[in-house]
Amino acid sequence: MPKSVPPIVYLHLVAAASAFVLGAVQLARSKGTPSHRALGWTWVALMLTVAVTSLWIPSFLHLTWIHVFTLLTLVSLPLALVHIRRGNVAGHAGTMKGLYIGGLVIAGAFAFVPGRVLGNLLFHGTWGY
Repeated sequence: MPKSVPPIVYLHLVAAASAFVLGAVQLARSKGTPSHRALGWTWVALMLTVAVTSLWIPSFLHLTWIHVFTLLTLVSLPLALVHIRRGNVAGHAGTMKGLYIGGLVIAGAFAFVPGRVLGNLLFHGTWGY
């Protein structure tokens, strides 16, 4: 009998999917506006949620190579904020784009490979390895 999927996995997926969509919107629209800043803080919160919840997949602190993206996120988010606070718009933009591509697109692609926890959930409807 398959194990049930922990609620934290659903939180992780919802936060990642939301960050993916909001990040695409942020990358496509005008920069430096009040709405860009407000949505940017929302995106930061979503990415922190993605990173922190990943620490429970497949179980708490059972880390695998894909958790390198967790570290990437936890380092890149503050770095991007430091860049913009110091007026380094290019550094901020580059860090945020890199985080979107690395932390969501690439990590997401690897996470859904069959044989990984989320890949098994997607392709087989089962939780676990």
